[in-house]
Amino acid sequence: MGLEQAGFDHAALVEIEPDYANTLRLNRPHWDVHAADMNGFDGRPYKGMDLLAGGLPCPPFSIAGKQLGEKDERNLFPAALRLIDEIRPKAVMIENVRGFLSAVFEDYRLHLKEQLKKLGYHVDWRLLNASDFGVPQLRPRVVIVALRHDLVEAFDWPKVLPHNPPTVGETLGDLMAANGWRGVKRWVAEANDIAPTIVGGSKKHGGPDLGPTRARKAWATMGVEGKSLAEAAPERDFFGMPRLTVRMVARLQGFPDHWQFHGRKTTAYRQVGNAFPPPVAKAVAHNIRMALGVNRLFAVKAA
Repeated sequence: MGLEQAGFDHAALVEIEPDYANTLRLNRPHWDVHAADMNGFDGRPYKGMDLLAGGLPCPPFSIAGKQLGEKDERNLFPAALRLIDEIRPKAVMIENVRGFLSAVFEDYRLHLKEQLKKLGYHVDWRLLNASDFGVPQLRPRVVIVALRHDLVEAFDWPKVLPHNPPTVGETLGDLMAANGWRGVKRWVAEANDIAPTIVGGSKKHGGPDLGPTRARKAWATMGVEGKSLAEAAPERDFFGMPRLTVRMVARLQGFPDHWQFHGRKTTAYRQVGNAFPPPVAKAVAHNIRMALGVNRLFAVKAA
């Protein structure tokens, strides 16, 4: 969505999870969505695309995991390098977790930089926080941008917005009031900060929640019960701390309300929590588009 908002047309989208692929089809029936493993995707038919973009799996580099990096079977950087070699796009944009910048992965970062240099690209990366781009959430993510050497001078990282994003209360007040909840004004005043990082959970854990104990405590200070998600907004006479719905969490992630998620609550929430916030993707992709200097561009999106 962020790439689309920046002016890119999608030539192909690769998503291994069937429900997630169906979400893409549900919202954009005209997109060419491949419910497939990126490891087996053939990039040669897309040779010469303007942009190859991807949100590669985070667990290999996450500080919450074992940080196995290149030794983790979920590491898709080798697949990304293969696709870059096959497609030879003008630009590459890859998103990953903050842990990618850890000292333990310095050698791997230098290896990736060298491999991309051999393919004709200049590589740079930056830690961006979603809250700097209007997303009401503390969500630091590493964005890696690789450009052909002849395009490097035309690219600048996007500037952060001059003002803070709205608070959780300001962002979700109308959704919390959908069923006439009498306590909504008090809650909006209490929820006067941006959200902690939204997490989507993993298949190894149970139903959807708003994160580990520390995260749930942060939510509690804003009057939100983080042990689970709700099916609907609080009723008129509800008393206590309300839970968030998938739609509320999606808005906190930067999704517009018209974007739909295929699947039941847990599956939908995982899609939201694991997504790259569209406003951040849009900001970076817009500057890549300016560097490429053409009006209509085509992207291959791998996730």
